[in-house]
Amino acid sequence: MSFVITVYVPSGIVMASDSRQTVSLQRADEPTATPIPIVSSDYIYKTFLLSRQAVGISTFGESLLGRMPTDFHIKTFEEESLTEQDDVEMVAEKLLNFFKRNFPNADTSFHIAGYKKKDKVSMPFVFHCNIKRAELKRLNFNKQNNQILYGTSWGGEGDVIAEILQPVLMRDAQGQAREMQKPPVIWDAMPLQDAIDFATYAIKTTIDTMRFQARPKTVGGPIDVLLITPEGTRWVRRKEIE
Repeated sequence: MSFVITVYVPSGIVMASDSRQTVSLQRADEPTATPIPIVSSDYIYKTFLLSRQAVGISTFGESLLGRMPTDFHIKTFEEESLTEQDDVEMVAEKLLNFFKRNFPNADTSFHIAGYKKKDKVSMPFVFHCNIKRAELKRLNFNKQNNQILYGTSWGGEGDVIAEILQPVLMRDAQGQAREMQKPPVIWDAMPLQDAIDFATYAIKTTIDTMRFQARPKTVGGPIDVLLITPEGTRWVRRKEIE
């Protein structure tokens, strides 16, 4: 499994991911037993930059497609399907078509993010894509009022950060379940550095919480952080091959 997060605020978009890959092994002497999850690597790339298109992609879910890692397929997709003229919307559509054609039943999801000029103004686009469901939807836009939305979306092992941000049910003195709201995060007013720090915090908190819980340690390794703004893209953190 994985944990990836995308934070979109007025000044830019931050995409971040962990680096752990886990696989489930079935014991040959116990074919009916529950598969055992093991860590196969802490050096997997899950966030990618398409530099010619200035578009970021993060992936989570099923990762070994055709027995090859996702970064291999992203590179193939970039070489086979993209042109320098493709904007973030075209990249999202072509990505879905590429993986749906080659791996139609893969339960693999993506975040795709970047900017596109509309009437000389740079507009942010953040998409969620799932291959198995042939699903492509924009996350940062409200169609009802034609308004850009700011906030965060995550994928993979998101239960830890969900418990921090989302409302919870608690019983009152009469034993009735009541929804308790959490203090809000004001995404519309969040500066870019805070967005970077929040993305890193979300992944690190997930890793640290899993350390103490009796559960498979499916999130871990170095944290990669990609920054996308109307002015350009750059890696804030990126593990390097030594």
